[in-house]
Amino acid sequence: MELRVKKIPKEEPELMEIRCHKITDDVQEIISFVKSRQGQLSAEKDGQKMEVALIDVFYAESVDNRLFIYTAKDSFEIRLKLYELEDMLKGRTFIRVQKGMLLNLMKVKSIRPALSGRYTALLKNDEEIVISRKYVPVLKKALKGGDD
Repeated sequence: MELRVKKIPKEEPELMEIRCHKITDDVQEIISFVKSRQGQLSAEKDGQKMEVALIDVFYAESVDNRLFIYTAKDSFEIRLKLYELEDMLKGRTFIRVQKGMLLNLMKVKSIRPALSGRYTALLKNDEEIVISRKYVPVLKKALKGGDD
């Protein structure tokens, strides 16, 4: 696959075009990456493809080698690995809180200590998420405004 980058004047709108013979998993991954940088993720629910705004995502969880994102009332599957999504969301409000989970700190209502050094996050939709003790220092650093 050939890659071209062309610098344009500021007056022209920026455009990214992908020309392919077939939309493969690799092409879909590139599309998902670009959309996530624009604030949305390509997702699927009941066989239908749709766009989910990052601002609506409460958390992402890897289950049986599949990645799901959860909004206030719904869940969607995305075609990425958790580490790929984590890389895409670096510098945003998402942090890893379990081996298989990323949490959007903007959707947290409160956080309280739990047993064995773990914490529990109460989300704005009243769902509770356990933050494993391995990731508590990352959480504390993020809440203080540091980079993780």
